[in-house]
Amino acid sequence: MQPSSEASIPRLRLPDPALARAEHMLDRGRWAAAVYSKFDALRVNRIVEAVAAAAFDRAAHYGEWAVRETGFGVVADKRLKNEICSKGLLEYYAGQSFVEPRVDAKRKVTEIPRAAGLIFALAPSTNPIATLYFKAILSLMTRNAIVLSPHPAARACTADAARHLAAAAEAAGAPAGVLQVIESPTIPLLEHLLVDPRVDLIVATGGPAVVRAAYRSGHPALGVGPGNAPVLVDGTADLRRTAQRIVASKSFDNSVLCTNESVILAIAPIADRLLEALGAAGAHICSAREIEQLREFLWPHQQSNVKSVGKDAQWIAREAGFSAPGAKILVAPIDRVQPEEPFAREKLCPVLGFARFESLETAISGARSMMRTSGRGHSAAVHSRDPATILAFSAAVPALRIVVNVGCSEGASGLHTHLDPAMTIGTGFVGGSSLGENLNPNHLINWTRIAFNKDPNEEFGEVGWMQPTARSVADKSILTHPTLSRPPENDDLRKRLKAIVLEELRDALKP
Repeated sequence: MQPSSEASIPRLRLPDPALARAEHMLDRGRWAAAVYSKFDALRVNRIVEAVAAAAFDRAAHYGEWAVRETGFGVVADKRLKNEICSKGLLEYYAGQSFVEPRVDAKRKVTEIPRAAGLIFALAPSTNPIATLYFKAILSLMTRNAIVLSPHPAARACTADAARHLAAAAEAAGAPAGVLQVIESPTIPLLEHLLVDPRVDLIVATGGPAVVRAAYRSGHPALGVGPGNAPVLVDGTADLRRTAQRIVASKSFDNSVLCTNESVILAIAPIADRLLEALGAAGAHICSAREIEQLREFLWPHQQSNVKSVGKDAQWIAREAGFSAPGAKILVAPIDRVQPEEPFAREKLCPVLGFARFESLETAISGARSMMRTSGRGHSAAVHSRDPATILAFSAAVPALRIVVNVGCSEGASGLHTHLDPAMTIGTGFVGGSSLGENLNPNHLINWTRIAFNKDPNEEFGEVGWMQPTARSVADKSILTHPTLSRPPENDDLRKRLKAIVLEELRDALKP
């Protein structure tokens, strides 16, 4: 008998250590989610407050680290975003509960929150720490567990920050594994985890390819699209203040927020005065030659130059071959805003297109044209005092958040408006997203609604009584109606029946 050749000998396939570690994380995360979903509001609040404090204390540390590791943005601005996405979130959602049942006695409906379970979240390189803080705290607010995959370009700072927050959560009483991070993310690993059946929800913030992969995963997914914000300025605007706001917004963190201004649409009679005001506010208005130099640098071979992302205006000008001393942003006047014009596309750097239009109608047409292939459903801005102009622009432009007389970067992300503060901006149906709002805690939970017969002769007291700390959706106060705040007395049979019903209800609501 001839011995078997080496090629015919079956070989043992060794497991991938990175994949094995990631799958173990998912197992731990599912266990943590099941345990954490039973925590009451007091314990959840204690954990969230501890994590927010830990995040806030290192806002500057991780802001500096993120800029050093990625080369994107401004340390002071990243610190501000990190602070807003830590203690700022607690202040914004103070008084709101995503844990306690809600009782609407008038409608005879009791609502019980149900956490999603285990969330798999993706963070971008442009806003790595703020996005981590934001998604981690929202997940903890809603009694979810989260496994976060950082962008490889921001792996070290994001992983360290996640470990820091996880330690704070566990020290405050959270179950181990409620917050975890993929230490060494790779595309194959990401593709595997996106479709893993242990994941209950995906929250994707990143490039279009990442978001599309999340939606193809077969899991419920909350993803967002790219921005490309048009900014209308008409003759009723305060041009000096408008220019200051635009320059501050476009230069904020070197324009890495997806809500940043892309092109100014100026009504012709005020266009020259607006350019002067922009120059006085710190913008460098590029000459025709400088515009061509910029075009060659930013889009070599008609492809975006990733080296420009998150760099400051003076660095970009030097790399393009001209000088712009003291410039906070570079303004490039252009003749058209069609998608074929690169300056009319999203630019994650402090370079701003500028076009003039004879009327509101032509400006609206220009905004719709520039958003035809990029930015649909995202953000836009109006600087005007005319309600008719604001309404006409808002109704016609395919954006789901229109900010008025405020910088678009901070306004659309909720930093300088009363929109929900968010690092994940939904683009809705028109933008190919299931999320049309700024991501907020309500998107990470569902509500079981116990609805009673609306016949006035049918009582509603029993389910209200089962949760004496339930909050009224009308006045946010503790329910005090006698039939809702305490069990009926001197009726043993009803007490026993209630106990049986409530036990069955609890079992039915277990994940």
